[in-house]
Amino acid sequence: MSVGTSGSAPAAAAAAREPHATRRTAPRARRIAAWIAIGLGLLLIGGIGAAISAANQWAERDALDPASAGPAGTRALAGILREHGVEVVIARDRAAAADALAGAAATLVLPDAPALSDDAVLEMADAADDVVLVQPRARTLDLLLPGSTPAGVAPVGAVEPGCALGDAQRAGPIEPVGVFTAAQNATACYPAGDGHGLLVATDGDRRVAAVDGRELFVNDRLADHGNAALALNLVGRHPVVVWYVPSPADTDLSDADPTLGELTPPWVSPVIVLLLVAGVAAGLWRGRRFGPLVTERLPITVRASETTEGRARLYARSRDAVHAADQLRLGSLSRLARMLALGPGASATETADAAALRTGLDRGAVRGILIDDVPRGDAELVALSSRLRHLEDAVQTAIRPERNHR
Repeated sequence: MSVGTSGSAPAAAAAAREPHATRRTAPRARRIAAWIAIGLGLLLIGGIGAAISAANQWAERDALDPASAGPAGTRALAGILREHGVEVVIARDRAAAADALAGAAATLVLPDAPALSDDAVLEMADAADDVVLVQPRARTLDLLLPGSTPAGVAPVGAVEPGCALGDAQRAGPIEPVGVFTAAQNATACYPAGDGHGLLVATDGDRRVAAVDGRELFVNDRLADHGNAALALNLVGRHPVVVWYVPSPADTDLSDADPTLGELTPPWVSPVIVLLLVAGVAAGLWRGRRFGPLVTERLPITVRASETTEGRARLYARSRDAVHAADQLRLGSLSRLARMLALGPGASATETADAAALRTGLDRGAVRGILIDDVPRGDAELVALSSRLRHLEDAVQTAIRPERNHR
């Protein structure tokens, strides 16, 4: 029996400790589970944000990009061209554009390409059967439509073609935004403001057109008026459309990033150097050298009593009895507060009331001495000084009567 009892004791103790251990580990397990849930939630939110960001990447490159479904993209036009059997090749560099133009007859859609040199633009355009400038700038107009220039913005409102060009006649009216002045050998359509919304120059079977595609051919404007028909007529004349999408990385310019010195006039750098030299010279001229600190003995030593007497004479000369009385009262209040064991924060009223209570004097009279009475001359100031001294003596006597008795 003794052996059985001794063997069951540890088991009973372990069974007794088990609920306590379970109670200790349960909150810890809940905390760990909560942190795991928070981490999974953050991962889920991050994944959703990354997916949304990837889905909205068109917003970073939506200007006249055939792969962009954004408002300023041209994905809708590319889809219409493909539905009509036209192959749309999106070229994001010059090499891809040259390869696509080397095959069947193709139309080159050329936005503004500031990263390309004039020779690179002309080389790409010469390889195409047709060229459509969808973002004409003064440089590209001068290169491909010599004599044509930008002419500002057209007034609001749709206009008729106003020309004999078949593509414009079939498209009907449009509402141009950017307009251009035409060269003598170019056909100008859609007159508005100081220019025309469409320029077309023909050289045999090859044709170069300029139109503000940024306002007419993008996704949110393609369905307006005759925009879609005009875009299809201009861009879809050949079985292949090579749509060049320029980027800063696709450049043939050796000095694509000019330095600050190259952008400034030649006289700026010498002037800056001269100003720096003048500043250093002025600093050396007007600057002072600070040496080590030195000690200096005062010529005389003034005793405290002489300082007190000097201040008293100044008060007497200025006949400022009120200020002198205030200084006397401040000293008396400080000494009375120490004698009455009041704290440093005790007010004048509290000190006066404590002194009156301790001496048995009238509270109003004590307040008059310490606070209220205003001396109007030297005689009243002397009398106030005597009353202050008598009040301090009375408080001292009330506090330590045995010392004064002896």
